Amino acid sequence: MINRMFKLSFFVSFLLFISTINEQAWSQNKDLAKPENFAPAADGSDVPERYRKSVGMDSKLAHDELLAENMYPSAIECGRCHPKVFTEWASSNHAYASISPMFHKFEQAVNDLTSGTIGSFCVRCHQQVGTQRGESRELPLWERSDVAREGITCITCHRVSASFGKVNGERHINPGSVYQPVYNSGQAKNLNKVLENAEQYKVALNDEMEGQPIHGGSIVNDQISQSEFCVSCHQVAVNIGIALEVVWAQYRDSPALAQGITCQDCHMGKVPGEAKGYAKFPIAIVNGRIVGDPNRRHSNHAFYGPGYPIAHPGLFPFNPRSLHWSIKDWLHFDYRAGWGEPEFEDLLENKKIDMPEFPEIWAKREDRERARYVIVQNEALLEDKAIDRLAVMENGSRLDGPYIDGKKPRLGKEFKFRYRVTNVDLGHNLPSGSLGAQPEIWLNVVLIDPDGKNIWESGYVDSHGDMADLHSLDYAAGKIKHDDQLFNLQTKFLTLNIKGTDREMYLPVNFDIDQLPMLRSAGVPTTVLNHPPGARMEGRSIPPLGYRDAKYKVPGNLLTKPGKYTLQARLRSRAEPIYFMKFVGSTQEMEQRINDWMLDFHSYAVSFEIE
Repeated sequence: MINRMFKLSFFVSFLLFISTINEQAWSQNKDLAKPENFAPAADGSDVPERYRKSVGMDSKLAHDELLAENMYPSAIECGRCHPKVFTEWASSNHAYASISPMFHKFEQAVNDLTSGTIGSFCVRCHQQVGTQRGESRELPLWERSDVAREGITCITCHRVSASFGKVNGERHINPGSVYQPVYNSGQAKNLNKVLENAEQYKVALNDEMEGQPIHGGSIVNDQISQSEFCVSCHQVAVNIGIALEVVWAQYRDSPALAQGITCQDCHMGKVPGEAKGYAKFPIAIVNGRIVGDPNRRHSNHAFYGPGYPIAHPGLFPFNPRSLHWSIKDWLHFDYRAGWGEPEFEDLLENKKIDMPEFPEIWAKREDRERARYVIVQNEALLEDKAIDRLAVMENGSRLDGPYIDGKKPRLGKEFKFRYRVTNVDLGHNLPSGSLGAQPEIWLNVVLIDPDGKNIWESGYVDSHGDMADLHSLDYAAGKIKHDDQLFNLQTKFLTLNIKGTDREMYLPVNFDIDQLPMLRSAGVPTTVLNHPPGARMEGRSIPPLGYRDAKYKVPGNLLTKPGKYTLQARLRSRAEPIYFMKFVGSTQEMEQRINDWMLDFHSYAVSFEIE
């Protein structure tokens, strides 16, 4: 990971050749991730021509195609007046929804296993604009419209007028050019002032006017600030009746709802994961002029959560300057090899390292350095995101212990102890979210003897990064022992097969896994059980304000030397298990990045004497 000091020195070296990409905006501040440096320039000078007014595909497209595209404005249009919101959103899971390589592998696997019967079930949340525009779910990212690749973009929420309150992505975006009104929870007094003084603020109300394009009003939709607004995509049941996204169901029965705390209060407030009010920031900055009260309530559009991206850092976060290159171009940029870094390029220029076989698009040093600058910006945002992720997890949970059960530990005697994991979050379980993707939280505990040697451990991982349970490839191959005392909060799918007992499965899709197919009519309807008779979910998550104890036993034959022993503990969080990623066809790069960004929290050590 490139550290902050390197980023700053790298920034200085770039000032000679970034003049073509809004040099003034980029050179005024050393903090690359600040809104004025990351968000698009008001005049659009730092993005491709197609983003200057309304995002469109190539200008050579037929008029009707271009018009259809322009009915769904890009976040770039919004970012010119809302730089802080844009920068927050740019590294959010919402912005990541469409471009996530894991999502595409998962979605494709489900459709393949079900012979395509899932259809647009997944993409209508992850690529809602594309789905509404009629784009085929099979289209690769590089063939989709620009705005569809933005995932849950601005208009996905701010062009929604109806109060649906339904699940499975059933929500409609009102199409319209960038000049059409948006939907917000508050009044539009400040906006109306700008619209009434368009010439003074240098804004354009239509294509005939010169200036910064601006939406022509704000329509009140109070639901956007209510928890019900989130239901559409955060309560999802797969086609066979199993609830995959369960956040709303958990929240509906939570202390948070009883206390009037909304989803927005915790996920868009000033403190990650806690309802402790909102930050203050003006509603907009129009051509350098602050609009409205500078101390206005600001909703953070980072949408705090534990998730993190594994896409190529040139493709995500959503950086306006990355759009000078195509998705395919970025996928051929070897950022791990150091392309574009001053040290690498100097060594290459001085012929101290062999010349790589660069793709044509990356043959010039200047292009590689410009691309590296984008990556430096993006990684700065990801580092900030990692800080917020840690805060979310530590604010929403607690780890206590160790509690020694029974007598004082003695040499040669079995040592019993436990830790307590508490969910202090008021709104939903630990973990929560998409159970279909099987997010992981587990406890890793190590016992170290007086010589500093690790003599016992639970929660260890195999060579791929998986826990040592039944899904570990190394355990299956006999390379490591099964972790009999593993404390894992991950929810698993259980299927009842024609032969044998319940079995953990990666996906509960309706395809035959037995040698002898057999059809039986269900004795109880799926609608009653909320799952098919032969499949269910084994929930291990902790409900709000609940706790679970992790109990451990260390064999006495490991305690052979008197002195100071140390117990080290940490909770670990990962977005996906590696075995599941392999099941859906992930690449090695995807697996490496999922492990690179794995989060450790509540890490601490306790020492004690054994005589």
